[in-house]
Amino acid sequence: MDGQHKLETEVHALPARNVHQRGRNAPLDEAQLLDTQRAFDSVAADYDGPRGNNELIQRMRLTLWDTVHSQLPAGARLLDLGCGTGIDALEFARRGFHVVATDWSPQMVERTRSRVAAAALGSRVTAAHLGVQQLDQLDGKFDGIYSNFGPLNCAPDLRAVADECARLLRPGGRLVFSVMGRICPWELGHYALRGRFKRAGVRAARGATAVGMNRHTIWTYYYLPREFYAAFAEHFSLESYRALSLFMPPPYLVDYYRRHRNWCERLGRLDDRLGGLPLLRGMGDHFLIVMQRR
Repeated sequence: MDGQHKLETEVHALPARNVHQRGRNAPLDEAQLLDTQRAFDSVAADYDGPRGNNELIQRMRLTLWDTVHSQLPAGARLLDLGCGTGIDALEFARRGFHVVATDWSPQMVERTRSRVAAAALGSRVTAAHLGVQQLDQLDGKFDGIYSNFGPLNCAPDLRAVADECARLLRPGGRLVFSVMGRICPWELGHYALRGRFKRAGVRAARGATAVGMNRHTIWTYYYLPREFYAAFAEHFSLESYRALSLFMPPPYLVDYYRRHRNWCERLGRLDDRLGGLPLLRGMGDHFLIVMQRR
């Protein structure tokens, strides 16, 4: 689920039509997990095109790629949580890593396998149909685990994911996750100016939120960085986090970006310079968080 946005994998690539919320402590059941799976299956065929990989998404991808590359040596073994169509996994294979790419959507996994075969990188990338709630079925040790564009926003039990990441990661290994945050100034302004106040406040929900995509439902949790890290704190130390698409528009506003490209590129440079500063780093369409296994 390369990301719902990736959940804004990507729900961020696709605006929501309908939104309703679930109680904060109510766990997702199997039917809701299947809702999310069907939503991503439905877009898998063209998800590595403009739907899920436009210019703004590509810019955010590059930040995660370079962060993983800087944190881990070439040749390291990586686990991709929510690989989508395999764009990230193939990039890391080309950079010399070995990747096990997993996704809850079987159609996304098939797209990844096709991409790997076309690139003749089967010796470096293995794709598996496995959701983030099923990591207990995975064996082996990894040097790093990454997740791009919010698949972990769909995890029904984030602490269980943290426990499994700790089991699978070697001591000193790194987690690099791109997560949909609670505070996206662009989104607040975009929907509030249109009088869609309920939609503007979706990320404030404390429980799972049903977000519509392609006439299907994606069940999504939103986090502040401190809320997200709390689930991992038992096993991991926090290295850093920064905003993604804080000044730059979020990917679902790519048409605005295309009409005002020069202006938005200036905003992107502000993201690069200021996105890691206190107060600002917890906002944006996503945040990028790095943690180390104790």
